[in-house]
Amino acid sequence: MRTQRQVVDYSLRKRAVLRELLAGQVGTYDVCDASPYLKNAARFHGEPTEERCPICRSENLTHVHYIYGDELKQSAGQARTLAELPVLAMTLREFQVFVVEVCLGCSWNHLVEQFLLGRDGLAGGAENGSDQGAADASAATAPGAGPAVRRRREAQR
Repeated sequence: MRTQRQVVDYSLRKRAVLRELLAGQVGTYDVCDASPYLKNAARFHGEPTEERCPICRSENLTHVHYIYGDELKQSAGQARTLAELPVLAMTLREFQVFVVEVCLGCSWNHLVEQFLLGRDGLAGGAENGSDQGAADASAATAPGAGPAVRRRREAQR
């Protein structure tokens, strides 16, 4: 996705949890605790992967994409399919996406990554789709632009 930015990858945390499980520091019931809502979201809105579950090794994992943002209002916190995200990214200024992997067999679940999407990630003045935004961007980067103009432009992002 063109507007994807500020990506946080949680693979190191996943490895640490699996290491703790193998060492006996945490139990299987502590890590295989997906709620019925998360499992239903994985069933109906999830994207199947080719990766096997690290716990039961019998089923493939499913990725669920949850969206959060001020512009979403009542839609915040909903699971969306991967195909819906680019459409939302062109419609909304900015929203966060959390990707959770789920095993429908043993209820393993873990946060995989988090990132921002939205029109604010587009290059140039296309963030708010108006000529005023382009004028503000050129004024903020002009050689004679003062620090107040640059700070105001950064605050709008």
